[in-house]
Amino acid sequence: MARLAKLKFAMSFSIFLVTLIFSLFLLGLMIILNLPLVFAFIGTATFILIQYLIGPALVRASTRLRYLEPGENQWLESTVKELAEKSELSMPRLAIVPDRTPNAFVFGRTTKSATLAVHEGLLEQLNQDEVRGVIGHELGHLKHKDHLVMTVLSALPLLAYLIARTTFTAARFTRNTTSRRKGGGVGAALFLIAVVSYVIYIISLLCVMYLSRLREHYADAYSAYLTGSPRDLESALTKITYGLSLSPEPPSGARTFYIGDPALAKQEFRHIVEKKSEYDLDKDGVLDERELELAMEKEAKSTWITINTWFSTHPPTFKRILLLREIEREMATGRYTAKRIYAHV
Repeated sequence: MARLAKLKFAMSFSIFLVTLIFSLFLLGLMIILNLPLVFAFIGTATFILIQYLIGPALVRASTRLRYLEPGENQWLESTVKELAEKSELSMPRLAIVPDRTPNAFVFGRTTKSATLAVHEGLLEQLNQDEVRGVIGHELGHLKHKDHLVMTVLSALPLLAYLIARTTFTAARFTRNTTSRRKGGGVGAALFLIAVVSYVIYIISLLCVMYLSRLREHYADAYSAYLTGSPRDLESALTKITYGLSLSPEPPSGARTFYIGDPALAKQEFRHIVEKKSEYDLDKDGVLDERELELAMEKEAKSTWITINTWFSTHPPTFKRILLLREIEREMATGRYTAKRIYAHV
């Protein structure tokens, strides 16, 4: 499959880079604290292992999902089974999340034990063809083993953040409870560790976010190939982004796993609404589909929006739609084959 090697390289390089940065950070931390380096690596490995083991349970608890009984939703079950078999994947467990926003995600410790969860809002607001496109996208994540890589990789920025918060709090406590002579040196060392930890957190987070955005494009491309209809996913992404932008609930902490990021959706539509008069070309007070499309395209080219998306788990919706339309045009020529699934990513 053309260019799938790019995703594999990006995954490998991101893991290597984040691990290298974090290892150097731990080395410096142990030198400052005058502790054996082995303690740092044992602690980090333990943290990652714990996150890997309890991650699925935390996702289940935080989303309040409910697993479907066999035959409870025959259409959804048969559709997932059909596409999973076509993908040469094990049938994932199916779950429903009692949430009216349109979204979906996959998670699990292994591909064979993975769960595919869909929000009630997704089934209510999207038609069956659009839901099929979303399922293809989620199976793409399973096919690429994204859920496993992101679970492990995201642990390192989180650990750096926890170290930063803990040492900063300790530095303030030391300064407030000890004399300047006794606690000044310790407080300064803890404050330095906190600053460095936060810098490491930002750098490693940028690496993880880049990989997260890239894997969304690959999953979109895989869905287009698997379903044979990029237009269905295009329509689904538009409805998902719009639906998420209207949600009054704050974004969930598990945003990386979703097909759509609530925070990014709100940001995309907020900027468009603020410039509604500029984008309303016929001045009828309503942004029709073409005007909204042009607005999203212009927003996607904005330097400020581009910088903001560096910290986003997902690429802008219009960039995802552009990729799907390139695939759609190639499909129309009859030259689109399994070897060119990722040629446009």
